[in-house]
Amino acid sequence: MIQTVRAELLGDATRYIWWQEPEQALRHPLRIVAQVMNLGDHDDVQRMLAVLGPAAFRDALLRAEPGWFSERSWGYWCYRLGITEPGDALPTMPARVFPDQAP
Repeated sequence: MIQTVRAELLGDATRYIWWQEPEQALRHPLRIVAQVMNLGDHDDVQRMLAVLGPAAFRDALLRAEPGWFSERSWGYWCYRLGITEPGDALPTMPARVFPDQAP
């Protein structure tokens, strides 16, 4: 991993993945990106975009697991990243399915 990218992810893991040690969180970089997308302040989002680029944000959104994004963040990033055009329906958010809820 390039040192600049590693340093960015490690710093954000420290701030946004509070339930894990930063080195452990670094094993799942898309989770760190998603957490910054979902909860990050403007400066953190802009810094991460500058280091990683929009492709990493798209990847985090398209490969998100249930619970990674709020509905508000999901909608914002789908439009912001051009995944959905204004007026189009949003892609379905990843959702947990419990055995008693399965079709």
